[in-house]
Amino acid sequence: MSIDIDINSGFCFGVTRAITTAESELSKGSLYCLGDIVHNGQEVARLEKLGLQTIDNDDLRTLPSHSRVLLRAHGEPPSTYWIAERRGIEIIDATCPVVRKLQERIRACYELHRTDEALPPQIVIYGKPGHAEVIGLQGQTNNTAIVIESVDQLDRLDFSRPIYLFSQTTKSVEGFKALVEAISSQIINHKSQIALEAHDTICRNVANRVAQLQDFARANDIVFFVGGTKSSNARVLYKNCVEVNPNTIFISSPDEITNHESKIINHISTNPDLKIGICGATSTPLWLMEQCRDRLIDLQASAMPE
Repeated sequence: MSIDIDINSGFCFGVTRAITTAESELSKGSLYCLGDIVHNGQEVARLEKLGLQTIDNDDLRTLPSHSRVLLRAHGEPPSTYWIAERRGIEIIDATCPVVRKLQERIRACYELHRTDEALPPQIVIYGKPGHAEVIGLQGQTNNTAIVIESVDQLDRLDFSRPIYLFSQTTKSVEGFKALVEAISSQIINHKSQIALEAHDTICRNVANRVAQLQDFARANDIVFFVGGTKSSNARVLYKNCVEVNPNTIFISSPDEITNHESKIINHISTNPDLKIGICGATSTPLWLMEQCRDRLIDLQASAMPE
């Protein structure tokens, strides 16, 4: 039996940057983080043991002045910075540079067109409602942006007004293209002369992982996908794996491998050349995938005849 960890899995650049920043700032003293620094409970717990304190927006409003607050890679709306400045809170900004650039583009679009009273524009964000990044993007438009997650929600748009479409950085390229085509068709159906400006703002470093991940899943007999239960990226990438390898199992920790021991032992006994792959989301730390590998190695040893 062979056990391999996907070299392309694990933290993306933005998450790595945020965690490195947190570790560095923790060495200087007390540090809060606004929301889970990453959608992975094990990594959050590791950083909390180092002293990182996770807070929410209500807590932010009651922190004493001179407190230090880390903003995670997802980014924040302008209101967060305003509250921090008003309360004398020091912001450690670890917003992903890709997300920051997108925030600036949406803000510029909003400022350019918001006074067009004759044809008020619609800024539309292809994203997950309530997602931390999307909340930050909506904030760039004073929360006037329309968030849609699929072509089934086009009834929320007014096809007599210009549409400026952007995307959450971690959404799928295929989904964005389908949305552009559907909006374009609706414009034609309504015999409208309005403009559609579609801005593909999906992070390619994340999007390109889909093909790489599916190649990895195909190359293995069984795949353990390691991801946090709060991570939307994990759920999407897990489904991508299942599409090409139905023997893909979602787990959040090494302990969950125990639930599949009998299945694995049976596979080992019938196929000594069994290939097991371990992969994860952009929020999955390498050390967690390594722990899963070690658990499987222990299981392999226990399954070997004496």
